[in-house]
Amino acid sequence: MPQIPVPSTVRADVDPADSHDSAGVNSMRQLIQLRWIAVVGQLLTISLVHAGLGIALPLLPMLAVLAGLAAFNGAAMLRWRGRGRVTNAALLLGLLVDVAALTVQLYLSGGIANPFAFLYLLQVALAAVLLKPWSSWVIVAVTCACVAGLAVAPGPVTLPASPDGGLSDPYVQGLLLCFALIATLLVVFITRIGRIIRARDARLAALRQRAAEEEHIVRMGLLASGAAHELGTPLSTLAVILGDWQHLPHFASDPELLQDVTEMQAQVLRCKAIVSNILATAGETRGEATHGTTLRRFLDELVDEWKRSRTVRGFEYRDRLDADFAIVADAGLQQMLWNILDNALEASRSSVTMEAERVDDALVLRVRDDGPGFPEDMIERIGKPYQSSKGAPGRGLGLFLAVNVARTLGGTIAARNAPGGATVTVTLPLPALSLEPDEDDR
Repeated sequence: MPQIPVPSTVRADVDPADSHDSAGVNSMRQLIQLRWIAVVGQLLTISLVHAGLGIALPLLPMLAVLAGLAAFNGAAMLRWRGRGRVTNAALLLGLLVDVAALTVQLYLSGGIANPFAFLYLLQVALAAVLLKPWSSWVIVAVTCACVAGLAVAPGPVTLPASPDGGLSDPYVQGLLLCFALIATLLVVFITRIGRIIRARDARLAALRQRAAEEEHIVRMGLLASGAAHELGTPLSTLAVILGDWQHLPHFASDPELLQDVTEMQAQVLRCKAIVSNILATAGETRGEATHGTTLRRFLDELVDEWKRSRTVRGFEYRDRLDADFAIVADAGLQQMLWNILDNALEASRSSVTMEAERVDDALVLRVRDDGPGFPEDMIERIGKPYQSSKGAPGRGLGLFLAVNVARTLGGTIAARNAPGGATVTVTLPLPALSLEPDEDDR
């Protein structure tokens, strides 16, 4: 009787870092389901042929093969229930088990005269899709040997075959059923595997894009560190000169000029602070140069310092947190939010609003402005470098850096236009920000 072949594994060239929901494991689950369908189908077919057509089949050996197939599939289901990598060797083993079970079932039910012998072609097609090339040729050689063995070694059952009888002949009927079965399984199985492989390729493309963006960030960090080192001396010189100018009679006698010099010195000091912060945090990862605080205190201090260091107009901060939380704060998190606030301030006409609230286990920050909003094509590319609505070369890095910082924390940044402005929403998981003691501290 026919053995419906269902391999037990998937393509072996899947990335070893794939998780429980990777293409390999997803394909494995589908293949295991197909094998269970094959077991049920064989039971029904054996019953129909033996009882309905009156053909005496060796039931005990055939049911034993079927039980072994079910046991193998159950073991495969337990093996791939958790995390793991589907290898080429595992796939080859699964297909060889399918070929062996099909060969025994055909030998016990008519041998080469059984029309379901063409199911070997399905095994070969699956091997070509799922296996490495050399393994596919192994399946070709094994199936050819099995077909030759069935031709020279007749089994215990002899099936009459009279193709001249047309559709009334049982052999022709079985042949048509085998063709329909092979065609259906190929379409269903290969379509599903193709969809899974395309999804895997899309994830790999996203990972490559992310790696390229992170490499771009590293280069920017190196350039920023070098520039910060070089700018330290001229900024210090400017700060000293502007400090001396404030005491000169010419400036002291002109209040308006003195105010301009004072503002210039404040901006130079701000530049020095930025440069010092770059040099202090260059090369440090999250967990280094961090400090413990609470979420409310961190946001309050961030907003206060941002307002002191910028010329802010019409800003409103709305604290809608239902509780306070202990978190780990670092310069990267602060700079991420400053970049978003700076963009909103530059785009706004008269007002900027930041709102903080907790949604489930995530911190959600919404920054709104009353500016012209984002271009529609830019919203789809938020987080890509050099995507700026300001039309100036070299701009558009603020949101790019912010998106990458949020992504390292497991969060997201989304932008949308609303009537009268734009809204940028930052979602950060609170567990990624939480302050948890190490085992040594416990």
